[in-house]
Amino acid sequence: MSPDVPLLNDYKQDFLLKRFPQTVLGGPRLKLGYCAPPYIYVNQIILFLIPWVLGGLGTLLYQLDILKDYSAAALSGSLMVLTASVIQLTSLYARSKSVMVKRMLTADILAEEDEHEFTSCAGAETVKFLIPGKKYVANTVLHCIVAGLVCGLGMWYLLPHRVTLLYGSPGGTAVLFVFGWMTLCIGEYSLIVNTATETATFQTQDTYEITPLLRPLYIFCFISVDLAHRLLVMFTISAGTAVLSYFIPSTIGVVLFMTGLGFLLSLNLSGMHLVFKHCVASHRVEGKSKTFLGDSDQQFGWKECLLYSIMFSLALLEAGLLHHYSGYSQVSKNCSQAIVGYMLMMLLLILWILREIQSVYIFGIFRNPFYPKDVQVVTVFLEKQKKLLWIGAVRRILLTLVSPFAVIAFLSLDSALQGLHSVSVSIGFTRAFRMVWQNTENALLESAIVSAVHMLIADTDSWWNRSLDTGIRLLLVGIMWDRLIQFISKLRFAVTVLLASWTEKKQHRKTTTTLCVLNIVFSPFVLVVIILSTLLSSPLLPLFTLPVFLVGFPRPVQSWPGAVGTAACVCADTVYYYQMVPRLTAALQTAMAAGGLGFLLPGSHYLGRFQDRLIWIMILERGYAYCYINIKGLELQETSCHTAEAQRVDEVFESAFQQEYPKVCSLNEHFGNVLTPCTVLPVKMYSDARNVLSGIIDSHENLKEFKDDLVKVLVWMLIQYCSKRPSLRENIHKTETKGEPPLIILPALSTSPPRSLEDTDSLNSDTFDDWSDNIFDDEPTIKKRKEEKMQFKVLPSTNLPIPGSVDSQSVDGHSTHTVPKNDLYRTILLGFPAIDKGKREDIPSTPLLEFTCSHSRILSLPEEWQSNSILNSKMKEMSSLFPEDWYQFVLRHLECFHSEEKSSSILDEIAKDKVLKNLYVQTVMTCYFSLFGIDNMTPSPGQILRVYNGVLPWSSALDWLTEKPELFQLALKAFRYTLKLMVDKASLGPIEDFEELNNCLKEYESNWYIGLVSDEKWKEAILEEKPCLFSLGYDPNMGVYTGRVLTLQELLIHIGQLNAEAVRGQWANLSWELLYATNDDEERYSIQAHPLLLRNLTVQAADPPLGYPIFSSKPLPVHLY
Repeated sequence: MSPDVPLLNDYKQDFLLKRFPQTVLGGPRLKLGYCAPPYIYVNQIILFLIPWVLGGLGTLLYQLDILKDYSAAALSGSLMVLTASVIQLTSLYARSKSVMVKRMLTADILAEEDEHEFTSCAGAETVKFLIPGKKYVANTVLHCIVAGLVCGLGMWYLLPHRVTLLYGSPGGTAVLFVFGWMTLCIGEYSLIVNTATETATFQTQDTYEITPLLRPLYIFCFISVDLAHRLLVMFTISAGTAVLSYFIPSTIGVVLFMTGLGFLLSLNLSGMHLVFKHCVASHRVEGKSKTFLGDSDQQFGWKECLLYSIMFSLALLEAGLLHHYSGYSQVSKNCSQAIVGYMLMMLLLILWILREIQSVYIFGIFRNPFYPKDVQVVTVFLEKQKKLLWIGAVRRILLTLVSPFAVIAFLSLDSALQGLHSVSVSIGFTRAFRMVWQNTENALLESAIVSAVHMLIADTDSWWNRSLDTGIRLLLVGIMWDRLIQFISKLRFAVTVLLASWTEKKQHRKTTTTLCVLNIVFSPFVLVVIILSTLLSSPLLPLFTLPVFLVGFPRPVQSWPGAVGTAACVCADTVYYYQMVPRLTAALQTAMAAGGLGFLLPGSHYLGRFQDRLIWIMILERGYAYCYINIKGLELQETSCHTAEAQRVDEVFESAFQQEYPKVCSLNEHFGNVLTPCTVLPVKMYSDARNVLSGIIDSHENLKEFKDDLVKVLVWMLIQYCSKRPSLRENIHKTETKGEPPLIILPALSTSPPRSLEDTDSLNSDTFDDWSDNIFDDEPTIKKRKEEKMQFKVLPSTNLPIPGSVDSQSVDGHSTHTVPKNDLYRTILLGFPAIDKGKREDIPSTPLLEFTCSHSRILSLPEEWQSNSILNSKMKEMSSLFPEDWYQFVLRHLECFHSEEKSSSILDEIAKDKVLKNLYVQTVMTCYFSLFGIDNMTPSPGQILRVYNGVLPWSSALDWLTEKPELFQLALKAFRYTLKLMVDKASLGPIEDFEELNNCLKEYESNWYIGLVSDEKWKEAILEEKPCLFSLGYDPNMGVYTGRVLTLQELLIHIGQLNAEAVRGQWANLSWELLYATNDDEERYSIQAHPLLLRNLTVQAADPPLGYPIFSSKPLPVHLY
């Protein structure tokens, strides 16, 4: 990447300079891209200052003691409502007077830059430009009322007298008064005049006009602190305490209520809901049960219900008994809680050790000496992993079955639950009992920390022991632990961005030195930004991914609007992720339950890597013994940026997993990277091997063998097809009972195009079948034709004589004798007029023939395949290529009868049936001609590739074949099998005998799909998990033929944990760039490769339209027991 890659192109720089002041001021457009009259700017300034004028009036009346503070606030608020209504009505009137009565909504966010023509200071176009108005009447009314409330309450909040009493400084009062009213004017302008585009844009379109309410909402949040202090705090606390005391007067009832409710709310309620819906649907509609359930329901059955019922009962029983026991003796209660606290600390230590053993690195820094070394072979890794799985099972039992009851014992023995419950007790302990099941590891950690602090602080009069009950202590510890984890992650992210911009040459820009110096000089301010971002739980936004850090706007954990898994940039490669995800989910279940992926917190991100596949995993939800995840698949067609970061990912994983003799407790070489290797998962999926076929497909010897093999494969393919047709096999018994050989229509040996009706009626098919092919033969054909008659037992047919014909017939139409051909005969035939073959539409008559074996009908070809389109001479010439010995072998090895003895004898009879053999000769050779053309020449590699892709050379045989789609597919399939056979023979050695060839073709049929990557059947084969797939291709860049082989096998996927704050920060910058700055330049700096931040991959993994993953799953449940 060049250091000169622009952050913003020239056009977008000018656009941002216009938009940013508008955002800061709440909507006034004081910088336009064209020349506008001065009154446009004056009108905007007047509208901007209206709230200050109205609020100033109320403030003046209060300061002069004319009105009370609340009366002055009410007056200012009422005037603001009236003014806002007038402004909106004016906008509505202007729009009704304009030709364009409907506001144009466009997806192009640059449309606001269109030039406007202004005619007067108060003209319709001017009003429409200044006050666009609301889309809905309800919003017009609501926004006017909100504007009045904000103005009134803001005036009450900013009264100079109160501010002076608070700070005691007239100068401070003046500063707060001025900037406070500036803030109110900004909020009011965006609400009632024109809304600015927010940097906190979360969705591409604001359908319900929520954006105008954001700034007033922020203002109201600050004002509400003062209002709550004055009016609401004591009322809320008193009312809450009274309600709780009234409804649950018993202390043991409160404990049981908190325990039971915490358990129930921590279960997979969505999965239970789906199970309930399925049960209802299964009773209503029969047969839907097999297709209704998803993955979440298949793992939620009666065993889970029984387990949850037992756990629920035991939890209530333990909590009730311990709470009842603790009420008798204060000394025994404190002692018992202290003992349980020691047990919690020991249990936490054991679980931590067992979890760290499962991962390749301890704390992400030191290599785990217990983790298997050089994990490259699946069988070796699985053998070494057995001990880790046993340790993981012990950890799972301790975490799922032991730890919750230990924490419940600690909570139930607390003295705060014995007396009258306050709001703080209710809030703290309700959360604590919920966390026991929602996130047992965190609950165990918090309880252990509270116990340790309580033991260290022996002074009972300290603030910690005197003012806080155990529930609030747990709440504070939980918040501090969560913010500590966020702070460390954000700090690591900031340091990585700063160091990478200096150390990575490709990230070094002209401004890098300046930015680094400023970050060092103003490091306390940078630290304050990181702390503020941590306290607000907001992403740390690196502007353009440079070391310029801002506090991002708070976002949900999943970071993107809309339902999870509903959008992806689907392409041909998506199917590989579809096949892999169910098995990957099962492997993740084992690893997560064992602790191989560390703490499972909502919002955690993981990256998986195998060959060219990159899997992005995100934890969406966590509960008791389950979590929900989202799996995304990134593109397989690697760009230069994608390749650079993928290579770094491979380096990180190779250094962790593929060192044959790593040092004991060696350090993580890539600790500064946002990716930390965790573990390896064995997953059954497709490996993708691409080979160059040079020397195989272009070998003259291989191509000559290819022709012979093709005939054999065609024979095998057609026989297998006919033997598996159920319609004919059902009629075997009927044929045997009748005892009559079935009649078939054998195609005439002549394959000249159909003649006209007059020609057909006048020509004798017995005599002139071969005239067009044999007119230059010297030997008579009488003997041969008689033998053919005896063989095929031609039934009598009626034919009209031709004057001058060499055949004479009796009156009844039966042939009486045949004269040998002579020169005169040939002269007569040559004298026939030429026939326009392109206009023949009727089919030549074909004689009815009967099989010599009554069972031959089982393997008979369909009637529509029994016609012929090849000239008889050519057919006879090429019939010598037909492998009769292979034909006999294939027939005798069919498995279409239940009894082996009966099958052997029947198949021997069928193999001797020459009528059936000739049928196959005709069809096989016609298919052969269709694939290669009439000329029997050695095919070229290019011709092989074209036919493999379904592009066949034109011939009359091709027209005949394309009219029979099923036969065409069989012929194409046979061709592809033959190509795979050629590749295998060149790679593995020649075929020794017919038995090996038969087994090889059976292997292709049962375990292979051989075709094109672009075919729908290729995708179906992958989803059906066909063991192997093969495809032929051509690389135009290298000028070589390639073979692609997919093999379904158990393979190892490397899994690493990503810095969640690095992901959130880069996604926040992506959203800001594209939705606010409209910086969609494909070559922009912030999308270029960054080996430490994995910037390009992170952008890909964002939800569309900002990102472009090719696969995104719906929320997938992972059960952790």
